[in-house]
Amino acid sequence: MTKSSGKPQMATATRTADNLVEALRRWASVRSARNAYTWEGESAGAVRLTFFEIDRLARAIAARLQQSNLRGRRAVLLYPPGLEFVAAFMGCLYAGVTAVPAHSPRPRRPAPKLQAILADAGVTAVLTTAASLARSDQWTTQNPQLAGLQWLATDNLGTDLADTWQECTFSKDSLAFLQYTSGSTGHPKGVMITHGNLLHNQRMVEGAFGHSDETIFAGWLPLFHDMGLIGNVLQPLHLGIPCVLMSPVDFVQKPRRWLEAITRHRATTSGGPNFAYDLCVRKVSAEQREGLDLSSWRVAFNGAEPVRAHTLQAFAAAFAGCGFRAKAFYPCYGLAEATLFVTGGLFQTPAVVRSVAAAALEQDRVVPAAEDDPGSRLLVGCGRPWLGQEVVIADPTNLTLCPPAQVGEIWVAGPSVARGYWNRPAETAATFGARLAGTGAGPFLRTGDLGFIEGGELFVTGRLKDLIIIRGANHYPQDIEASVENCHRALRPGCGAAFAVEFDGEERLVVVQELERQLPQALDFEEVLSSIRQAVAARHGLHVDTAALIKTGSIPKTSSGKIQRRTCRSQFLDGTLPVLYAGGRSPMPPAGRPSV
Repeated sequence: MTKSSGKPQMATATRTADNLVEALRRWASVRSARNAYTWEGESAGAVRLTFFEIDRLARAIAARLQQSNLRGRRAVLLYPPGLEFVAAFMGCLYAGVTAVPAHSPRPRRPAPKLQAILADAGVTAVLTTAASLARSDQWTTQNPQLAGLQWLATDNLGTDLADTWQECTFSKDSLAFLQYTSGSTGHPKGVMITHGNLLHNQRMVEGAFGHSDETIFAGWLPLFHDMGLIGNVLQPLHLGIPCVLMSPVDFVQKPRRWLEAITRHRATTSGGPNFAYDLCVRKVSAEQREGLDLSSWRVAFNGAEPVRAHTLQAFAAAFAGCGFRAKAFYPCYGLAEATLFVTGGLFQTPAVVRSVAAAALEQDRVVPAAEDDPGSRLLVGCGRPWLGQEVVIADPTNLTLCPPAQVGEIWVAGPSVARGYWNRPAETAATFGARLAGTGAGPFLRTGDLGFIEGGELFVTGRLKDLIIIRGANHYPQDIEASVENCHRALRPGCGAAFAVEFDGEERLVVVQELERQLPQALDFEEVLSSIRQAVAARHGLHVDTAALIKTGSIPKTSSGKIQRRTCRSQFLDGTLPVLYAGGRSPMPPAGRPSV
């Protein structure tokens, strides 16, 4: 059991705002001319908003929402990447409207996840930009639920409206917004985040990351996603410090842009999922590293997906010449149901790495092993809880506390744990109301993630529901995926999924893997499948029952870049995956060889 007893060590005076509305109002008064947000677009250049300007925009939007009698109701936020989203989100908080951030649908294409969110949340209004409103018919044709809602463009309101805003009162238990999880498309769950949750999580991040008035943020994560919103947008607002934002598309197309923004603005805090660092290593050449200065980067947070020791080593080696220091890496763990941040390490302290026996780990046991042992696995620690948060490791079957050196389910308790799922009392009770058998301690949030605690450090080993169990042994899909992506140059890193399907009464291993965009003209697809089978057999002692090669960019992922294995499995079984070539005994007939 790990519980924080200390308070965060802040380099600034204790912040007294009771919610983020009060925080922004205060900064608009005492730091009115200071830049709050800068948006750097590849084509349109930079757009800046001071604290005074973002507060006035938020009040104008809030006044318009109040005039529309939307207080206490839900409004979905559908914005292209940009600061309009930030103003609209704060406008909702100012007006007492429950914001529902979501990914904008593509024109003339159905968006089943969005439609499910609209139905689940009981949304009554759509907030967007004037340009998007002018094209709304392209969305509503394929997504008819949008047609029956009230549409409001928030980027063309007169700021004089700000003077008509009526201040709202909130308690710590007041609902702030709904953060929909990146789970099943058909059954999305809206996590109820309160004002108290937000404030506690912001204070945890402030202390754990060592933030101060000198901190400068830079980021590219999607703003509707919990890490992008709560981390990159609301943490700077809580601190009253500047933040530089850019589009996720701009980053993915040219990863160097992220590092250029850190260089240009002398950013001290920035980060993202593990794949982002991998992408920089692979796509930023030695020539492109020239001119980068990453010496200001003090907190390079890494979360939202498994943190790989190899990634940390490769990035540190690749960018050491640019001034990047390995001790800046900040592996952390969190999830939407706990607002965002759960555990993190000590500021400016090297990441904790442990080498364990992979075979023992498959039996839920933690056994140390030498790093050069071919049967070992490197695990990166994700720190400890902060500010009164509690983390325990429980047996997911009998709900008892796990002994040391045993893998179990990660359970969390504390003020950052959300109120539950919107309109889902049974699932809320099952997920947020767990208690330890025997002692009755709790309630705890059941995260569905597996891990163990050693020396107060949390090590995350995988997902409970993603585990592959074959012949009684547990296999972690991310380990198999890592072996596959490195076995052949035609395979695209970070774009594969491993899962099990039942076939002929047995659990069989299936691997789905994207191909690189540029393929050799004479690529032998059977050779690629053979490489996959050999790699998995050698590393994991498993037979790949079926391997499927799919188109570039088609593997299902969440907005933060995590592989959606269950969605991939469903598409595999129903034959909707864009398979280019496959081989094995799957229920899905192998596709024919493509022309390349």
